[in-house]
Amino acid sequence: MVAISATEFAKNFGRYKEAAQREPITITSYGRISGYFVSAHEYAELQRLRALERRAYRIAELPTDIADAIETVAMNPAHDHLNDLLKERK
Repeated sequence: MVAISATEFAKNFGRYKEAAQREPITITSYGRISGYFVSAHEYAELQRLRALERRAYRIAELPTDIADAIETVAMNPAHDHLNDLLKERK
């Protein structure tokens, strides 16, 4: 991955815009990473992966649509034998 200073990036934006189509560009400022410049394809892939991430919520923060979905879910009857096992343990 190419790492360049923010000044270099600003001076040669066109060059790095093309380079970002092949690989992400690391932008530094005063020797520290300040960000990355990536292609539209890479960014779309990042957004797609973020959408697939599991989310954890506190009960009070649970979105209504998710709470409604949980309330209406029903277990497949093919698994009723598992419920029977639980009842036997009581």
